[in-house]
Amino acid sequence: MRIVVSGGGTGGHIYPALALIEQLKARNLADEVLYVGTSRGLESKIVPQAGIPFKTLELQGFKRKLTLENFKTIRLFLKSVREAKTMLRNFKPDVVLGTGGYVSGAIVYAAAKLHIPTVIHEQNSVAGVTNRFLSRYVDKIVIAFPEVASAFPQQKVVLAGNPRAQQVANLVPNDRLAEFGLDPKKRTLLIFGGSRGAPKMNQAAVSAFPAFEGQDFQVLFVTGRIHYQQLADQVTVPANVKMVPYVDDMPAILPDINLIIGRAGATSIAEITALGIPAVLIPSPNVTGNHQLINAQSLVRGGAAELIEETKIDASFGQRIVTLMNSEQKLNAMSAAAKELGTPDAADQLIQVLESVMK
Repeated sequence: MRIVVSGGGTGGHIYPALALIEQLKARNLADEVLYVGTSRGLESKIVPQAGIPFKTLELQGFKRKLTLENFKTIRLFLKSVREAKTMLRNFKPDVVLGTGGYVSGAIVYAAAKLHIPTVIHEQNSVAGVTNRFLSRYVDKIVIAFPEVASAFPQQKVVLAGNPRAQQVANLVPNDRLAEFGLDPKKRTLLIFGGSRGAPKMNQAAVSAFPAFEGQDFQVLFVTGRIHYQQLADQVTVPANVKMVPYVDDMPAILPDINLIIGRAGATSIAEITALGIPAVLIPSPNVTGNHQLINAQSLVRGGAAELIEETKIDASFGQRIVTLMNSEQKLNAMSAAAKELGTPDAADQLIQVLESVMK
């Protein structure tokens, strides 16, 4: 299979693409792979580091307000479509996959116009602007949440999950927590607000320190690099809490986590359901369509998570977490429910869709 993959802007678009490529290579199905992104996006660092051939297009997203800058956006899109067609004619792919972000709009649209088989993947419960636009042109639309199906032409939709789930599904408990001065054999709570950290989640965690102190479990609190030093200078950390700025390989420690307090992005949801990790989800309110809240509600309905909105964090937060951590029966039930919602073969299912449109 000669495949062009495109997704950019955020890790939520990039990591599913990389997981799919990894599985294609593991199954010896990838004859040639080309990843198309932007020079400014996160993909420009992550993809080359993964050893995947990488080319760029120059695009930008639309501004929500009426502005002359949007005329530049249209001009860049049309220019990029022309460049994408040249790129595709040279590479001669069997199929093109878009995983979101405005860069995927140009390359997938160009592929459709050249009558190359096309597939898009929507990771969230609310459809992104680019995928909504592309849905009328592509052959198939793969989704991770059933809630988003109504945003697309029904005859094109396939529910297959997020390839990131398959990438982590086989991880097993290990001793990586020892690297942070924690006991790998002890029950562990992880608090993680994303790679940049989340100030309100950090505040909630610090307010819970008195409730955590002396408990028969340990806490790994990941603040985000830009917030770490300020917190380190201001707070006294209990003996059973380890506060760190960042974890370079987060998936590696997840099998040893008994409960996670975190955001509700697509990648996080895929990981915790694949591994069956109970979660208290605090969705980011600063995302398109409030999709993290809807992502989280999907897990709550399935019994896999509890939901706390940022604006509703109060003085009872710490005790609520302690009660949950000390309720083995509740955690076991949430873990089982999370696994029921997981899609440990999501990458293979997406590959089946790619193969089907190539026939």
